[in-house]
Amino acid sequence: PQGCSKKKSRKHQRFMERRALLEQKGLLSPRRRLGSQAPVVGLEARSTLTKAGGTVTSRCRKVPKSKQLVSPSPSASPDSIARHHSVLLSQGNSSSKGVRMSSPLLRPGKYVAVDCEMVGTGPQGRLSELARCSVVNYEGDVIYDKYVQPELPIVDYRTRWSGITKQHMKSAIPFKTAQAEILKILKDKIVVGHAIHNDFQALKYFHPKDRTRDTSRIPMLNQRAGLPGKANVSLKSLARHLLQKKIQVSCKGHSSVEDAQTAMELYRLVEVQWETELARSLPPRPPSPVTDPTTDSNQYMDDQYWPTDLMASGL
Repeated sequence: PQGCSKKKSRKHQRFMERRALLEQKGLLSPRRRLGSQAPVVGLEARSTLTKAGGTVTSRCRKVPKSKQLVSPSPSASPDSIARHHSVLLSQGNSSSKGVRMSSPLLRPGKYVAVDCEMVGTGPQGRLSELARCSVVNYEGDVIYDKYVQPELPIVDYRTRWSGITKQHMKSAIPFKTAQAEILKILKDKIVVGHAIHNDFQALKYFHPKDRTRDTSRIPMLNQRAGLPGKANVSLKSLARHLLQKKIQVSCKGHSSVEDAQTAMELYRLVEVQWETELARSLPPRPPSPVTDPTTDSNQYMDDQYWPTDLMASGL
């Protein structure tokens, strides 16, 4: 028994030396200290190494599962967010109360809504160019709202619809500047909008389809409003039927802030159901790779699992 204990101690010592080398080279994240992170829901193996007379012992215990729902990590992909919605429903949150309560559990910082107002440039003012862009967050708070100077001279302000006047252009910023600022906000976000392809076209930008939520193409919104699922319904009409809200009624033109906020409100009405539907339509995930041996400390110590360049170091 004494020889076995010494063998284990030497093996553990080699493991610790190699681990320190990996951490130094940046190939392995530093060990977490106890109490530095909240416990993970579910089964957690906590190994506490204690030295008593040169013997290393380990203890593992189970942590009871928490009943609180866990939200996706900050780096969660839209696919994982959609699957998270499915989990919410499968756990009995499909009631109207559960639907309303589940939304904040997601990553609201990952959602923004955008709306743009365009003016006419080019021959007879037929070319649409960006003149104002507004972006709101998940709660509808304005995080960006600026007037933009088009690259070509303005022929038609389209004030009746855009609300843009010559006076607004005095405080407008160049298109390239606005484009850079806006795209920085939209990067890695799930972007909501109504007929949002028009806004992306004005921004001269293409947002990933799996991160785009177009309220003009969500059939369940039309169904809730008692309209044909595939009908092209205006934002104004959906707002009136589903939010009991009147928009785009001012004689001074539309407000891009109001339109962006309305699109986000409409999306949140059917957020859980829509994301669940998207999750069902996703292709099946590829089979999981072979379990990483580094997750098992016993196998992790074996030479066969270490990079050859580290083995050559003589440790």
